[in-house]
Amino acid sequence: MRPILYSYRRCPYAMRARMTLKYAGIEYEHREIVLRDKPLSMLRVSPKGTVPVLCVDELVLDQSLDIMRWALDIFDPDGWLNVDQIISIEWLEKNDGPFKTLLDQYKYPERYPHLNREAILNAAIELMLRPMEAALKLNTYLMGNKLSWVDVAIFPFIRQFSMSDQKSFEGLPLPNIQNWLGELIESELFNSVMHKHPAWID
Repeated sequence: MRPILYSYRRCPYAMRARMTLKYAGIEYEHREIVLRDKPLSMLRVSPKGTVPVLCVDELVLDQSLDIMRWALDIFDPDGWLNVDQIISIEWLEKNDGPFKTLLDQYKYPERYPHLNREAILNAAIELMLRPMEAALKLNTYLMGNKLSWVDVAIFPFIRQFSMSDQKSFEGLPLPNIQNWLGELIESELFNSVMHKHPAWID
């Protein structure tokens, strides 16, 4: 029986899971959810109700990084995991924790009317974008001169941040991030997992 992936096309967590499953050559049944009407079959296996959720026989993985690691443990032809794990976790914890908070505040200013959007941008630059720019000045990718799981895990969130105010983002002095982001956006891997799917109905 093929694995089942509950996903949402625009969710950055689901994007990185789909990219890794594709890279690892793992075929699965794609079930596209509707956020306001989540399928009961997904909620039964993962009551928290967020995507992605991967079901493999009796195994249920409902954290995107767990899905990435599961897939890479099966097949990792280019050695995405062959990088310093301590530094990897530092990047991922920063991205999934405080940077994700800033991303939400920046993307949805109507939800945070008490916050100053320029101050949020400056905080995001200091926390995440400037360190990324420094790393990418030294190497093509965050962990060296070849793509790794860290790039793929962080990329969808930087893409989402850049799209929140594209003109402002393009005006920032971050040429190395711009190149890195552009390459990943245009990559066959990313575009191969961004096809639209009909909504899954139980």
